[in-house]
Amino acid sequence: MGLFNKLRNEFIDIIDWTDNTNDTIIYKFPRYQNEIKMNAKLTVRESQVAVFMNEGVIADVFLPGMYTLATQNMPILATLKGWKYGFDSPFKADVFFVSTKLFRDQKWGSKNPIMLRDAEFGPVRLRAFGTYAFRVNDAGKFLKEVAGTASEFTTDEVNEYLRSIAVSRGMESLAESKVPVLDLASHAAEVSSAITEKIKPEFNEIGLDLTKFLIENVSLPPEVEEILDKRSSMGIVGNLGAFTQFQSANAIQDAANNQASGGILGAALGAGVGFGIAGQMGNAFQNTQFNGATGQNTPPPPPISTYFVAVNGAQTGPFTLPQLQAMALAGEFTKQSQVWKQGMAGWLAAETQTELSTMFQAVPPPIV
Repeated sequence: MGLFNKLRNEFIDIIDWTDNTNDTIIYKFPRYQNEIKMNAKLTVRESQVAVFMNEGVIADVFLPGMYTLATQNMPILATLKGWKYGFDSPFKADVFFVSTKLFRDQKWGSKNPIMLRDAEFGPVRLRAFGTYAFRVNDAGKFLKEVAGTASEFTTDEVNEYLRSIAVSRGMESLAESKVPVLDLASHAAEVSSAITEKIKPEFNEIGLDLTKFLIENVSLPPEVEEILDKRSSMGIVGNLGAFTQFQSANAIQDAANNQASGGILGAALGAGVGFGIAGQMGNAFQNTQFNGATGQNTPPPPPISTYFVAVNGAQTGPFTLPQLQAMALAGEFTKQSQVWKQGMAGWLAAETQTELSTMFQAVPPPIV
């Protein structure tokens, strides 16, 4: 190596940083054992700040622009170095470039559910997720409080700490807002703004400015969401009584198709479905009928009477009167069969019920 190259490597006369990343906050200029030449050129680009540090003490801070380094524009460093009367020889100092650009789309989220008290549901466990954005507003403070003398510092190294602040203070603000869980989506902007104002001071303590905090999703535990889905389904159904009758009709149809229920009983149920269930379902979904001749609504037909029947000690049904008639003809339903319907105090023999006793008059006697 020639003498000229050796001298060139010993002195630094150009100091700058071109950031090719999206996540670097601090970059230490690689001085190593080289000395900075007095009158060297310092270039600080937009969205950057250059911080000179002497033996761990923050000295001069340079905003965007181009500088010729001399004792006149480095007053603090000159004082620390003892350059009372000026000094033109090379000097050593650590130079840190701090990015002041906006770091966007930083993710935050609660690792574990947060317990909150909701006015409608009572105690609930919530998970929340979203994004936030920040920038460095005090390079010296951020270096001193967080980064230290690291040669390179990225968002990954500070995000865990920032996320913990966001989740902890964010959930506090969410609880203080008293916004019902089901209304969080419509109040997301309002709640996000409240959280931003609450946690901004803690970001400022380490030289950062929180510019945006967004809630993208708030979720309930799966079992609670399942119950809410059922509740929504009930709201869509509307008439719960009609829906119950519809469900009962489906259950009876399933029983009729169940081979394990027995041949004669299954046949009787199938016969009942043909003329009994059709009327029941019609009443369930049509509360009123329209009379085309008069143009007026007419009252719905009276509800169909149904009974439960005890078979081998097990409850079966409910069965409509036409179904029970078919079962009586098939020999599956007798006077002594125990029956019950809504309003009865207990199980009684079929022959004690007036509307059932007439069924057995049409049953032929046994063949002898």
